[in-house]
Amino acid sequence: MRSYVLSRLMSGVVIVLAILVLNFIIVHLVPGDPLHAMLGDFPVPPGYAEKVRADFGLDQPIAVQLGLYLWNLAQGNLGFSFANRAPVLELILARLGPTLLLMVPALTFAAALGIVLGVTAAPRAGSMQDSALTALSLFGYSVPIFWLGQMILIVFAIQLGWLPAQGMRNMREDYQGWEAMRDVLQHLLLPGFSVMIFYIAVVARVARASVGEALHQDYVLTAQAKGLTGRRILWRHVLPNAMIPVVTVIGYNFGQSLTGAILVETVFAWPGIGNLFITSITNRDYPVLQGIFLLTGVSVVLVNLLTDVLYFALDPRVRASDEDRR
Repeated sequence: MRSYVLSRLMSGVVIVLAILVLNFIIVHLVPGDPLHAMLGDFPVPPGYAEKVRADFGLDQPIAVQLGLYLWNLAQGNLGFSFANRAPVLELILARLGPTLLLMVPALTFAAALGIVLGVTAAPRAGSMQDSALTALSLFGYSVPIFWLGQMILIVFAIQLGWLPAQGMRNMREDYQGWEAMRDVLQHLLLPGFSVMIFYIAVVARVARASVGEALHQDYVLTAQAKGLTGRRILWRHVLPNAMIPVVTVIGYNFGQSLTGAILVETVFAWPGIGNLFITSITNRDYPVLQGIFLLTGVSVVLVNLLTDVLYFALDPRVRASDEDRR
């Protein structure tokens, strides 16, 4: 297994490096001058603009800037933010906590609920429950996340007033202890649901199809002949054999869910990476944008690596092929 993980890890490093180089070039080719975002339209002393440009290395060719960036990155330096006048690593770490608080519970709950919905609907093909799951999957997969976020914000926060509209906590009150946790949870519900709906739809649909196919395998007939109950067959025998496609869709849709979370954070003014990303685009803050691209690239690669490790644990064919290579 060690060689299997190392090979996947090495390919992940190559992918992250390619993402860094490609994003660096794209960001620097986008129209707009970060110096204008920093200085604005106000007059500055003669030579000041050139000095600022030289201090941030913006007067160098793109190839030189890329080389300096990769060299600094190898030393653990992600750069210095033009707009925020702070190290990029500090800015990202300060926003990472709220983003993880939004994504991790939402995606975990969505994956679990999607599997449960798919498994319970598969033996009832053609029933009302199966039709409802199909409708939910179609809606969740096709509706734009940022539009859904705005709609539920209008309904549940503005019209009904049941939940807070934006932010992560109530700025008018200084809650402590359990009250503070309840306040954060209330602010989390609407953006969390917006992130979950796509993930639930995709996982449920794939789980339903995979379990439905596994129910027609010969080992199911053997288990029925032994007198096992339908529930035990479904959850103890069918589901483990149907998990490979489900694990695949959970892992490989993580990147799209991360993109959706950035849009959701913008709609609900959630103080995470998404808000920092949008403001960095507006300010042409190259180092922050590159730091966020690095974070997202590494996150997606690590999730895909975890998916490959789960393949190794779930599928004996993967273990057999790894042993053959050795």
